[in-house]
Amino acid sequence: MKIDLQNVTDTRKTLAVTLDANEVEAEEKSLLSQFSNMAKIPGFRPGKAPQSLIRKKYAKEIAGELKQRVTSKAYKEGIAEAKVELVNAIDLNEGEIAAGKDATITFTIDVKPDFTVEAYKGLELEGLSEAVSDEEVEEAITEMRREKADFEPVEREADEGDYVKFSHEGSIDGKPISEIVEDKPVYAKMPQTWEEIGSDQGLIPGLGDQLKGLKTGDKSDLEVEFPADFNVEELQGKKAVYAVEVLEVRERKLPELDDSFFESQQVKDLDELKERVNGWIKGRKEQERRADLRRQISEKLLASVEFQLPESMVDMETENAMRQVVMDNMRRGIAQEQLEENKDDIHAQSRQNAQSRVKLQLILDQIAQNEEIEVSDQDMTQFIFNQAYQSGQKPDQFVKELKKDQNRLRSAQQSVLFDKTLEFLVDGSSVKEAQSGEAESAETS
Repeated sequence: MKIDLQNVTDTRKTLAVTLDANEVEAEEKSLLSQFSNMAKIPGFRPGKAPQSLIRKKYAKEIAGELKQRVTSKAYKEGIAEAKVELVNAIDLNEGEIAAGKDATITFTIDVKPDFTVEAYKGLELEGLSEAVSDEEVEEAITEMRREKADFEPVEREADEGDYVKFSHEGSIDGKPISEIVEDKPVYAKMPQTWEEIGSDQGLIPGLGDQLKGLKTGDKSDLEVEFPADFNVEELQGKKAVYAVEVLEVRERKLPELDDSFFESQQVKDLDELKERVNGWIKGRKEQERRADLRRQISEKLLASVEFQLPESMVDMETENAMRQVVMDNMRRGIAQEQLEENKDDIHAQSRQNAQSRVKLQLILDQIAQNEEIEVSDQDMTQFIFNQAYQSGQKPDQFVKELKKDQNRLRSAQQSVLFDKTLEFLVDGSSVKEAQSGEAESAETS
């Protein structure tokens, strides 16, 4: 066997592997023997028919199997002899493969780039504060009370936090919106609907806030402007006028901090409630701090070294990123037609994100090798339980699906490895606490 490795780019190569005629003939003889043992030829016992007869009867099958065997042998042994770190096989040119002739198979492959990550330990970071203030605890308790609030009708002008029941009918340049978007009546005309003044969850942008100052029975024409990226294409960037009539105003009444409220929260008194809320907020801040440290490390690693990325890795990651963007936008109610119109922009942004992700993965992979970080059975078990919980599946069902797709399984193992490596780097970093005044430096624990 002879190999010839040529550079296309720093990360793309052509690998020509040549098997001489004797090697090809040896593979064919092995095949003929197998076919002879299995073939049923009238007048001959299994394994006794002449090879010339076997070769003639099964010419097509033998040729196909020979091509597959020689190609597989060339690929496996050629990659090993070339001593390259393979990423993906991109293309294959088999040439002619026949007994009694040399066979040259040319592979186009992507390989890992040649680079070295240095000074990745003890990175200097700035940590978000985990301190919990009394004001934060009070705000959280108020939010808990808001979730259990009652709403009572009031005979006054609507104010911040009130719920307003009203009817509306919209028009754009005098034309009823019902004629512009016939399939979406909620944006055109509703005999009654509710809005919370001050909330950003309103169906029609900016309409709810303009109800402030109106009371039951009031009528008014309110102007709104739809954002340029609104999820209804026909309304994007348009100015509309809505004729509204206030039908009812309701005031939010927070429950008292009494025994009944404490019992609903499964605590005995206000002190215990504050202690529990303090713990929740602290836990959230700890997660936010950790995530931010990981972000800082990722940014520092990306800026620490430059190298060419394997195109096939970027292409695959771009497809994944685009798929995720499309799914997220569809969940937000953005029409498929709008996504098609913005396809080029989505692809450009997805590719940029993909390049960063691929680069970070390659850097983390090298660090994991340097530090001999490996994925243990316990790591995978924890990953499976977390993923199953998030997807609402049973862990054993999740495992079955994972095992069916080897690419997905490898991706999961890589994800766990990269996550573990990032955690290793965070643990070894030097963190300056983000405080007002002079910051203090401390090792993370």
